[in-house]
Amino acid sequence: MASWGSSGAVRALAMLLSQLPEDVLYHILSYLDYKSLSRLCQVCKTIYHFVNRDAVWRTIAKEFLNTGITRSGTDIYPHIPLKDRVKIAQNWYDGVCKRAIPLKWKTKLLPWLQMDRDTLFLSQAADIGAYHLRQDSGRLQHKPFEIYSGHEGDVCRFVLTDSHLISGGSDGKILVHSRRRNMSMELSGHNQEVNCLDSKDGLIISGSRDRTTRIWTLTSSCPRDTIPMYDRVWSVAISPTLSSFVTGTACCENLSPLRIWDVKRSECVCSLGTQFRRGAGVLDMVFESPFQLFTCGYDTFIRLWDLRLPRKCVMEWEEPHDSALYCIQTDGNHMIASGSSYYGVVRLWDKRQTECLQFFQLSTDPVSSPVYCLRFSSSHLYAALATTLHSLDFSQNPVYIR
Repeated sequence: MASWGSSGAVRALAMLLSQLPEDVLYHILSYLDYKSLSRLCQVCKTIYHFVNRDAVWRTIAKEFLNTGITRSGTDIYPHIPLKDRVKIAQNWYDGVCKRAIPLKWKTKLLPWLQMDRDTLFLSQAADIGAYHLRQDSGRLQHKPFEIYSGHEGDVCRFVLTDSHLISGGSDGKILVHSRRRNMSMELSGHNQEVNCLDSKDGLIISGSRDRTTRIWTLTSSCPRDTIPMYDRVWSVAISPTLSSFVTGTACCENLSPLRIWDVKRSECVCSLGTQFRRGAGVLDMVFESPFQLFTCGYDTFIRLWDLRLPRKCVMEWEEPHDSALYCIQTDGNHMIASGSSYYGVVRLWDKRQTECLQFFQLSTDPVSSPVYCLRFSSSHLYAALATTLHSLDFSQNPVYIR
């Protein structure tokens, strides 16, 4: 009897597999791990082309970090073959990457980032530059192809929609820039810096040092509602349902720093959590679903909240060096990336584990810098520090899958 490793047995298996109906073959392949699938690719051309289909790799990709397959099954990067993304996912897990500093500047700033496919948006002082990212390498072109300006002070935060770039500045203004035409609109209402804002489907929520949150629409330059917060507002996030939003404050008053608000009524629905330390302000937050919210801030924890169970967070991950966490981003599935307040430390977390998975110290200066913002794609992570923009390229020397 021929052994499993002999070429004759393998060819016979290949012929048998190639004769099966596709739905049966998909079911059989669903039991294989990524190493077995990669070996199967080497059997013959027919099997190779079949196994390279995204449908074969979808189940495996959902268990890996940052493959673009979210918990709900949405594919964020449908233009990249799933097999290639599984290769790179191994590097995210193992921390294998090539570091670079695409941009430097002399004055210390508090930069912010956003990404939209092959474009990286970076705020520097009063301007926001749009930079092309090369699709083959993820490298940043040194000069922006477009600059959004108009603030009289530094840009504190900005967000992207399909049609607009919306920025809040230290001058108290909100500027709504059209991404399709050379037009902008000014929203005036805050009398101190706009620390945070979010926008979805024509709705804009802003929070300020003036201790107010304001609700705006794209059809008016005046706020629809102004909500007194009695504390400085550091972060806001609109629910995917558009019916509510969450605010994060400095936690300097006897109020919970996390509160959920009804958009139509402008009323507080409930508070999240209890027994926050004074000064445990919430610096960043990300909705992953209508009921799942991730937050981070001065108390050194990343927390996952189920908004249907608001009294206590359902999971938490602690920054091991007791540093404040300035920013977070998730892949919509298993991975969290966080930026710390000291030495430019970026950490990768697997939600299925309590300990940090990987960390990268980006700041080498005698005076450390926080990671003010980070964003990632399927293959690259970009982190903005006080005087530098760093990139981590995880597509370098990927795990070999033929």
